[in-house]
Amino acid sequence: MTVKETKDLIIIGAGPAGLTAGIYAARAGLDTLLIEKGLRGGTAGTIDLVENYPGFPQGISGMELMRKFEEQTKKFGVKFANEEVVSINKVGEDKFVKTTANEYFSHSIIIATGTEHKKLEVPGEERLTGKGVSYCAVCDGPLYREKDIVVVGCGNSGIQEGLFLLKLARHITFVKFLEYMTAEKILQERIRKQPNASFLFGHKVTSINGEDGVTGITVENRKTGKSKVIKTQGVFVYVGIKPNTAWLRGILDLAPNGYIITNELLETSVPGIFAAGDVRNKGLRFFQIVSSASDGAFAASRAEKYIEKKYY
Repeated sequence: MTVKETKDLIIIGAGPAGLTAGIYAARAGLDTLLIEKGLRGGTAGTIDLVENYPGFPQGISGMELMRKFEEQTKKFGVKFANEEVVSINKVGEDKFVKTTANEYFSHSIIIATGTEHKKLEVPGEERLTGKGVSYCAVCDGPLYREKDIVVVGCGNSGIQEGLFLLKLARHITFVKFLEYMTAEKILQERIRKQPNASFLFGHKVTSINGEDGVTGITVENRKTGKSKVIKTQGVFVYVGIKPNTAWLRGILDLAPNGYIITNELLETSVPGIFAAGDVRNKGLRFFQIVSSASDGAFAASRAEKYIEKKYY
């Protein structure tokens, strides 16, 4: 494997932060490469309805909004590579980026790898993923038309995605570890009006059952310790998020929860490497596309200033 090319800026991750960073970097005249191992748009692209992004008073699907982001990024000449980054090393002032397919040098890097859904880590979950266990309502919801399903989690993601699934499923049982919902009030009001939704608070899932497909889940009452089985044909899991930073341990300073530590200028512990979006250790996170986009714009601006100072 040989070095393919040298770039002014490499952006890792094509969610709202990465795509916005690409727009601002290209408009600043930086030779920019955006590397993404999965689908462009990230987690935001899987949201059924985005209602809190300015400019769309009737709301817009996450997939369509991210398509517009990508189209605008391409318009300004950003190049894309569908590869997985496996390591970053510093070579002099430059950064050496190694992917599963190529190697690159770059003057600066923006990491915008976002987050992924946490798993329940219970028996049956991994074996039945794709066979009734899902983490994406938009992707797999149509498979469960007129079926009884379970949504685990009553935070913003669980309730928002549950509202989409209720248009398709016959009935949804929402299972929550706590004794109450943690979603925004407007989402709680909407879900409670749905006649085909029921709630099981104060319970934890102890197993997902089935051989070739999901047939049910076993839950335990946290107060009494008693267990029972809920029959279901599908389980959608929304129990929190974690950052996509495992590959960065030993390279950048990370918070105990795995998020990248930055200062107010979005600088990481390595000069010339910036972080933007949900992967960064900050307050407003998860599905807050406007916050991620803002991060991306600012990170590109800071990268531009860094490159000008060091190289031009």
